[in-house]
Amino acid sequence: MMDSPTAPDSRAFHGSAPRAGLLFVISAFLCAFATAVSASNLRPPRSQGSPPSSSNGLVYVGTLDGAVGPVTRDYVLRVIQKASHNHAQAVVLLMDTPGGLSESMRDIIKAILVSEVPIAVFVYPPGARAASAGALIALSANIVAMAPGTNIGAAHPVTIGGGKTSSTMQEKITNDAAAFARSVATQRHRNVKWAEKVVRKSISSTAREAHAEGVIDTVVSDLPSLLRAMDGRTVKTAGGPRTLHTAGVPVVELHPSVRERFLAWISNPNIAYLFMLAGVFGIFFEFQNPGAIFPDVLGGISLIIAAFALQMLPVRMSGLALMALAIVLFVLEVKVPSHGVLSIGAIVSMTIGSIMLIDSPLPFMRVSLGIIIPSVLCTAAFFLVAVGLGVRAQRRPVQTGTAGLVGAPGVVRTPVHRSGSVFVHGEIWNAFSTHPLDAGTEITVVSVHGMKLNVAPRQINPEVES
Repeated sequence: MMDSPTAPDSRAFHGSAPRAGLLFVISAFLCAFATAVSASNLRPPRSQGSPPSSSNGLVYVGTLDGAVGPVTRDYVLRVIQKASHNHAQAVVLLMDTPGGLSESMRDIIKAILVSEVPIAVFVYPPGARAASAGALIALSANIVAMAPGTNIGAAHPVTIGGGKTSSTMQEKITNDAAAFARSVATQRHRNVKWAEKVVRKSISSTAREAHAEGVIDTVVSDLPSLLRAMDGRTVKTAGGPRTLHTAGVPVVELHPSVRERFLAWISNPNIAYLFMLAGVFGIFFEFQNPGAIFPDVLGGISLIIAAFALQMLPVRMSGLALMALAIVLFVLEVKVPSHGVLSIGAIVSMTIGSIMLIDSPLPFMRVSLGIIIPSVLCTAAFFLVAVGLGVRAQRRPVQTGTAGLVGAPGVVRTPVHRSGSVFVHGEIWNAFSTHPLDAGTEITVVSVHGMKLNVAPRQINPEVES
């Protein structure tokens, strides 16, 4: 790099290339935010009434929506603790989940089994499901209800994040899960055979089938109907038998906190993936454009958030390595003439690496192809366009400083021979020439000597001194 503060890489790359790149990073964040907002399922139902002065007649409602994980666990436990503290009549968990992590599931079930407040699980709305971990959580509740058009089951355990599992180890995991399901079903007086089949054979039942099998207590269409169906029932809790009085009682919604919403958002593999890309772009900009500050700050924050989110997911190092290789190949493409070979290799490497990044057989724990493909294309465009502009800018002739005056056109202001003055770049310069020049003559700057220009008539077309 040149020592001059007006070197081309410093000036040119502060132009169109960084602006295009910054717009790309900001767009990635906006896309991630829009995706998260549109996909957010943590919105509780509308309140069915206003709470009275006494807490004893309240029913607390929470939502167990989306994948079961540490954030979901913390939220459900908070709902149960809040209801217990206020001596609520009951807790209703509205469930729609594809399953999730076994440890988080067990923590939720433990909290339900030791709760002195009756817990009801309602698989709702129509089209919802209580699959995998959700099915076992439902079995542990005092009352289980389903809306028409919902299903429950398919709880066979799968391993994530560790490659292949031996048949012996898989059998141990399955036996443990089956025994746990039988234990929970026995404690709640539900169909033990069904509970074991849901683990060993991954069976799944509709609302009507589950009711006929003795898996759930009732099929209702909405929350008020469930509260009426629960009214007068006596259930066994950790604090002893409790008779429910829930018909027409006010409902209190417990919304996920801002912290829980944010953690649930960034725990989404798609969002974590976008944060990781944004972090890479931000750090890359700072290296290419020192002193810009904003890309560095944004990239650093994004990488830390991505690292936090990815530590809760089964990440394959081979996937990360392929993505890093793709970045290297993209950079080389704009510096080495490969006729597109490096670009093709980079796109293939990044696509495969993105697919391999999350090691899970569960679709909801992998990065979606709908996110991967646009991200790969945008990354390719970024490096081939934005970085390419920067490289071309570095190869462009100097346009600023005294070195940028060499070869510049101008006009003689006062006659020039051994001395005189000329207009160059809108400024008046002292000049000299080996040829006498009259005022108004068009000239070209041959060289710069301190603050004096060596000029010559333009038609002579002199050789420019280096």
